[in-house]
Amino acid sequence: MDEVLRALASVGPFFTVPHGKEPPGEGFRPLGELYGERLEPYVTEVGRRIGSGPGRVAASTAQFGIASRLWSVGLGCAALAGRVPDLAPERVWWRLPGAGSLELWLPEPGELPAEALGETVLGNLAVLDTALRERFGVSPKVLRGNAASGLVGALRVLMDRVPDGAGGVAVALAGELLADGGALGGTGTFIHEEGLGVAFVRRSCCLYYRVPGGGLCGDCVLRTT
Repeated sequence: MDEVLRALASVGPFFTVPHGKEPPGEGFRPLGELYGERLEPYVTEVGRRIGSGPGRVAASTAQFGIASRLWSVGLGCAALAGRVPDLAPERVWWRLPGAGSLELWLPEPGELPAEALGETVLGNLAVLDTALRERFGVSPKVLRGNAASGLVGALRVLMDRVPDGAGGVAVALAGELLADGGALGGTGTFIHEEGLGVAFVRRSCCLYYRVPGGGLCGDCVLRTT
């Protein structure tokens, strides 16, 4: 898995995750702690940064950011090598720098087959989503839509920056998760056309339009209503 993660770093900074016994700096803590007692301060800080305040909008934005990072690492590894790291909350560590987005570190990446992608990422997010629903009232539909949107966002980057074969693997994995009956089925309409890329329109809104100057995301359901 070490070699795969090093190769993934060439895709871009959002796909880069340090790994190994020594943390890449101070302040890293297990994601399980973020999903517990540190969640409200984290959401408050996200709300401060985007100007929304510490409510549902900030909570949704925080979840979307974490989901996007997890999908980038998991889908990227699956596409490049047919394997994914174990992304359970206790296996992934995090910190939020004073400037910039959430950073991750994998002390012991582990190794799972590509088919475990949905299970390991969505299993992680299930813990976070439960806490966000209970503490901030974010609806399950919004949170599932965020997860789907983050998956497609990671897919688009990979299709642009990895060999065609790896891009095809990523499309197949994402398509299976987003299909009717898949783990993210019903979250939106996903279309892939060879040579033209992918299109996705979600059936929920991440609430980012409520951020001052936020506007609508490219896959937002409000664009079609």
